Amino acid sequence: MTIWIIFIGFMILSWIVSMVLKSKFKKYAKIPVDNGMSGRDVAERMLRDHGITDVRIESVPGHLSDHYNPVNKTINLSPEVYSGRNISAAAVAAHECGHAVQHANAYAWLGFRSKMVPAVSFSSKWVQWILLGGILLVNTFPALLLAGIILFALTTILLPHIRTMIRLRMRLNGLHIPTLLLLLDRWLLCSTTL
Repeated sequence: MTIWIIFIGFMILSWIVSMVLKSKFKKYAKIPVDNGMSGRDVAERMLRDHGITDVRIESVPGHLSDHYNPVNKTINLSPEVYSGRNISAAAVAAHECGHAVQHANAYAWLGFRSKMVPAVSFSSKWVQWILLGGILLVNTFPALLLAGIILFALTTILLPHIRTMIRLRMRLNGLHIPTLLLLLDRWLLCSTTL
């Protein structure tokens, strides 16, 4: 019975984090930026301000599918971010552009982040099934439940704190980050801390 309570608790926690993030994006998507810049414009300006000329900005399908790809040096923005002229679009574009700035400055923690992407992608796609399997097989294969709990912690608890520590270190090292990126840090920190 205790296992089911833990499982349901984890599922509810995941749902709450997801809903808060989407809610904040939706809330700030209603507030236009004063300068009228789109997400693409913000990313272009940030790249230009940092002297980065070899990174492309592209629109990719999906909702909140934004990411920086260091392999082909592209900032991939979802349509609502790419064309959006609101605070959410500007903040997400600046955040993704921040990864390109890190890459251009050979920031050591970016390599760690890039190496973590496959693990986090796997974890976020399979964690609920591994947890369910672990609960159902707890008497015969208890290690599966432990693996599910570890994967859940990695994707929802540990990584947001690592992300915050990395950004704090960037600030302490004197890397100049636009105000929008700092606002996004606070926005994401509020959305992942319950």
